[in-house]
Amino acid sequence: MAPLATLPRERGRERDVAALFELYRSEGDPGAKEQLVQRFLPLARHLARRYLTGSERDDVEQVAALGLLKAIERFDPDRGMAFTSFAVPTILGEVKRYFRDLGWMVRVPRSVQELVPRVERATEDLIGKLGRTPTPQEVAERCEVSVEDVLEARGSASAHRADSLDRPVAEEGEASRGDLMGDVDPGFAHVEQAVDVQRLLTALPEREQRIVRLRFEQDLTQREIAEHVGLSQMHVSRLLRDALTQLAEQAPR
Repeated sequence: MAPLATLPRERGRERDVAALFELYRSEGDPGAKEQLVQRFLPLARHLARRYLTGSERDDVEQVAALGLLKAIERFDPDRGMAFTSFAVPTILGEVKRYFRDLGWMVRVPRSVQELVPRVERATEDLIGKLGRTPTPQEVAERCEVSVEDVLEARGSASAHRADSLDRPVAEEGEASRGDLMGDVDPGFAHVEQAVDVQRLLTALPEREQRIVRLRFEQDLTQREIAEHVGLSQMHVSRLLRDALTQLAEQAPR
């Protein structure tokens, strides 16, 4: 509740706003409209700051100002609603429409773009109702979509903003966001090599395949391999040598 000392001032401002709207509606006074714009322009800029990202500042503030003008034109004082209650959703609607239609740096399906604000509204409503952050399942039930759709919408919510890899991670320091990106994983080369070896092994006779696997997968000695396959150690040595020679000849260059 507002302090008692502020109530007369607030009521006085409300009467001033009502008088300006009455003057603008009845006489089309451009001066009254200008005063309304100047009075509520700070509100529009405040709402725009929720969506400001670097070079978009001027564009978003202009869109918010356009939303304010539309709110002034559409507002009907006779309905008994405070102007701010009408203006806020009108201004935010213009800003969100700007990002939906013009501001997406990465193109995503229109259905996902339209779901993003629904998910945001449902999340805000459920936070107020539950007193905590809702789960994806709860948001999905509220929006009557699947959990996968909610997760996709949340992941796409920032697609209209591009970030520079050169931007510093912290205000002080030389590390950039690009330094945190993943590097080439040497494990990929090992996977490719393993696939090549598996393909080449299938070209060997079954006995030679078993000997090679016992030697290099189970790390057995030639004597231990000889005991497993029932051959002499010398025979195993010759078969292993011939198998490795064949593999080397067939291996990709």
